[in-house]
Amino acid sequence: MKLVIGLGNVGKEYEETRHNVGFMVLDALAKKEEVKFNKIKDEASLADFIVNGEKIMLVKPLTYMNESGRSVRPLMDFYKISEEDIIVVHDDMDLPVGHLRLRQKGSAGGHNGIKSIIAHLGTQEFKRIKIGIDHPQRVSVVDWVLSKFTKEQKNELEKGIEQAIDAIESWIDTDDFMKTMNRYNHK
Repeated sequence: MKLVIGLGNVGKEYEETRHNVGFMVLDALAKKEEVKFNKIKDEASLADFIVNGEKIMLVKPLTYMNESGRSVRPLMDFYKISEEDIIVVHDDMDLPVGHLRLRQKGSAGGHNGIKSIIAHLGTQEFKRIKIGIDHPQRVSVVDWVLSKFTKEQKNELEKGIEQAIDAIESWIDTDDFMKTMNRYNHK
């Protein structure tokens, strides 16, 4: 079993904001797999499907971003999943809109959702797919991450979401994250 965790904030006012890119990827993947987020457990909305006999659980924490780890740890414990079998999809201000960067481990880099997951897991050793949201120009970081994408940026974001889904599927199919990183970090 694998957990694919998308980070975001719950609520209509946060839909389509930069900080909700993780949710957007999971929503698009759920749509592609024709599954719905219809189960709630450990403060997370869940959807699942099977690939090659393996259950894939999509996880959208229902906590606010800075408490994401509060739902991830109990789910990992309940399903007896190790850090090797999770991947976290989140926004990154240091990348241009829609660009991906895959990482096997690392610090939070200032991302509060990742900080929370690291704190609750007690390790930085988990896979991530970072999707660029660009860096703020003349606005605070909080205002930036809670703002919506421009019309032009939405096109780049859509490409990034499609690539993120391809990367997730590659990892699921091959169970080889290094191969997936090599394929998607050069685009």
